[in-house]
Amino acid sequence: MPTNVTAEYKKAEQAFRDAHEPRQRLLCLKEMLRTIPKHKGTEHLQADIKSRIKQLSDELAGPKKGGKRSGPSYTVRPEGAAQIALLGPPNSGKSTLHERLTGAHAEVGPYPFTTKLPLPGMLPYGDVHFQLVDLPPISDEYMEPWLPNTLRTADAAILVIDISDPACVEQAATVCDRLQAKKVVLQQNWPGLVLGKKPPKDNANLRDGETLDDPFAIHLPTVLIANKSDLDPGSDEVDVLEELLGVRYPALTVSAQDGTGLGELGPLLFQGLRIARIYTRAPGKEPDDKPFTVRAGDTIADVARLVHRDMAATLKYARVWGSGRFDGQHVGPEHPVNDGDIVELHGE
Repeated sequence: MPTNVTAEYKKAEQAFRDAHEPRQRLLCLKEMLRTIPKHKGTEHLQADIKSRIKQLSDELAGPKKGGKRSGPSYTVRPEGAAQIALLGPPNSGKSTLHERLTGAHAEVGPYPFTTKLPLPGMLPYGDVHFQLVDLPPISDEYMEPWLPNTLRTADAAILVIDISDPACVEQAATVCDRLQAKKVVLQQNWPGLVLGKKPPKDNANLRDGETLDDPFAIHLPTVLIANKSDLDPGSDEVDVLEELLGVRYPALTVSAQDGTGLGELGPLLFQGLRIARIYTRAPGKEPDDKPFTVRAGDTIADVARLVHRDMAATLKYARVWGSGRFDGQHVGPEHPVNDGDIVELHGE
């Protein structure tokens, strides 16, 4: 992080971290370049920003006629309450787990690297859905070159391990190390969870010399899924695995084959990501039964942007049932919302 940065630059950097759509990220990068202090201490970061602006501009422009092929770039458009990436070594049962949770039909086989492309599917939980994206496996021998960039749209990750495989510790470490080498950190911190007696340090899981301040690093809250529990591993296998890895992810022991333990995933994601369901209503009408989803602590303005960009531009005030001091309270655009709130938006 450059020294003496302005609040304007910090705002642009945070907007880049939060952006999912390529065009949004490009606009944020340009704003970061405009607002970054121009001195010797930021020269390296300025060059990095310029390089990423060019890379993203080229991606959005599409391949040039007769130009050199740089390989495919796969981006899954986020849907639902959050996008969750499924990661793991070969033959961990990741694709079987994805099919069991979402009903999406992927090619499943008892051989490595069955999954070739990102495959999205929707995991229902109550009246919301989580988008689970099955991704190709990661091993010592190979990781798809496009995979780290695909993770930029994800909100969290699931690390799937075959707990019955004696090599699972080394396999899990390989996945974490190969991703971290590409500035993708599978972190144990979750916004809505406290693990153990003390929250984990902000720099947990980072290599020496790395910090959370790199605006281009991807930090994904991660849950460890110990799959194939039906093969009867010892009851303390997950604790041993995490002890050897040096991390304490929230962990679930499941079986993708018989469904054991899978019902715990939805509540964990909902709580861990601090999902807030907001039900909108028109004046004099009943609330819609399908909620918009934001994060607890987001504002009325954030809800308005989800409803319609014109509503966000003309929003004057809202009435709130739920977290207001009284039902139907008039609040401004910066009023924070909470799960279950009913919101009535009023424009100019």
